[in-house]
Amino acid sequence: MSLAAILVSIISLILGALLALLMIPVLVWLERRGAGLVQDRLGPNRTNVFGFRFGGVVQSFADVVKLVLKEEYYPSHITKCRWLLMLAPIITFSAALLAFMVIPFADNIVINGESLRIQPLPVDYGVLWFMAIGAIGVIGIFLGGWLSHNKYSLLGSSRAGSMMISYELPLGLSIVAFVLTYNTIDFNAMVQWQSGTVLGFLPAWGILVQPLGAMILIVAMFAETNRAPFSVSEGESEIVAGYMTEYTAMKFAMYFMGEYVAMNTASAVIITMVFGGYQLPWVTTANLLENFSYFAWAIMIIMPIVVYFVINWMQKNNAVRPTVISDGSREFEAKVLTFVLIGMTLLIELIMIYLATSSDAVLGTAIAVTLLQIVIFVVKLMLFNLFFILVRWTLPRFRYDQVQNLGWYYLLPLSLLNLFITAIVVVGVN
Repeated sequence: MSLAAILVSIISLILGALLALLMIPVLVWLERRGAGLVQDRLGPNRTNVFGFRFGGVVQSFADVVKLVLKEEYYPSHITKCRWLLMLAPIITFSAALLAFMVIPFADNIVINGESLRIQPLPVDYGVLWFMAIGAIGVIGIFLGGWLSHNKYSLLGSSRAGSMMISYELPLGLSIVAFVLTYNTIDFNAMVQWQSGTVLGFLPAWGILVQPLGAMILIVAMFAETNRAPFSVSEGESEIVAGYMTEYTAMKFAMYFMGEYVAMNTASAVIITMVFGGYQLPWVTTANLLENFSYFAWAIMIIMPIVVYFVINWMQKNNAVRPTVISDGSREFEAKVLTFVLIGMTLLIELIMIYLATSSDAVLGTAIAVTLLQIVIFVVKLMLFNLFFILVRWTLPRFRYDQVQNLGWYYLLPLSLLNLFITAIVVVGVN
């Protein structure tokens, strides 16, 4: 293995860990601010470090510190298998984290004639890995409910586990339909397939090629992540916190973080299989490499405009009303962040000018294309995570019987029908 391959593998692994773990406080912040938006209130935005609030993100880190410092408490009626009780949330969290590691963040980068994957675990059987590892998470839920020796916990884990197992059938069948369509089990190859067009002018994204399969996949992913409206494992008036009732401190935090990592993983899989992954519509990686100078000029024009609106919005929202007594920390934060944004914009502008005007920057262009695709992937990831959050705060929670009826009586027959039609079309086309 060459030095370049080792460096790319290490960078991809670090990037995967950052996108999975650092996304947790961001998603918690987005959840709270999204709830505030839906409920016509602000949400948390007061916790700060040296006057820096970052729109309320600091509150998420404060909650992490609170959970870390809480006492590790075991109820007196739990006397056996305490190590399994501690292992249960680790299983759920680890399964969601490992499933995320096979998602490609950008197309392969070619360095010295060697094609290298921008993927934390560079495997070409990502679909099988996701299905196998993702299914392990339900074991942690069952263990947590059973070992708690609590009727609420047992009922919650039974509900969640049975629902997840039920929805794995339509989920698996919808994924098989996508595998037949793309003729691969490699996530990166799926994204490359979607860089083409259908009917000559539409992007060949999964949502257009497999609309029914995409719908089934998205609904099943909502159920697999145990998020509202499928959050049958908990209910304040029924079973309290479900399988997490007897958990405290970091054991509870592992379950809590596992839910957000699972949501992030589900969003990543959906955009990879359905919404073109790291690709822009109608633009392939080859197009980006051959015509990057045009994209560089476009970035140089668009980025200052976007930064201007961000700074204007930030200055407006950090302005202190005359009736409010302030020490000026909010204005100071806005000034510092404005300075940082302007500096970053100027640096990126200089890099884009060099790449757009230089004919020798082959490696630099390849790296810039990779970074652009990573940014595209992250933007799509954030948008779909926001969709998850808005659905939670918009739709009411379904009853348990409604959830099971939807899975067995509607999604399963539809997924079988979709698979049957897909097989006929694929055989006919081939």
